[in-house]
Amino acid sequence: MLKQIPKVLSPELVKVLMEMGHGDELVIADGNYPAAANAQLLVRQDGLGVPELLSAILTLLPIDTYVSSGIALMSVVEGDAEPAIWEEFKTIFSQQSVENDSLEFLERSAFYERGKQAYAILATGEEAIYANIILRKGVVK
Repeated sequence: MLKQIPKVLSPELVKVLMEMGHGDELVIADGNYPAAANAQLLVRQDGLGVPELLSAILTLLPIDTYVSSGIALMSVVEGDAEPAIWEEFKTIFSQQSVENDSLEFLERSAFYERGKQAYAILATGEEAIYANIILRKGVVK
């Protein structure tokens, strides 16, 4: 047991976060995302939702500020409404002092292709659609 490590972060996930270097990306995927098919490194987080995991990860992981956007979301398909979960993400960003005015939105296929290059994909049990997010690791200053 360690101090100040959020309890939802497993030892395996903390190890992954420690191994990542500046510019490495992490996908936090909802339950519909093809995580196993796309992952170079798959970390199962089935009992957790994306907001809970995102909030915990952001307590440890710096977001890259040397690029135009260190955070990417999957764009909504034409005709679909903006997902309510995005408001939860914005609240989390605010609580963690993460700038959310430079979010990048990627078309679904482009998001999947970028996800294939990620250092790791976290497969959650999140049921909300469009809950997928890519975090680009920054540097500790």
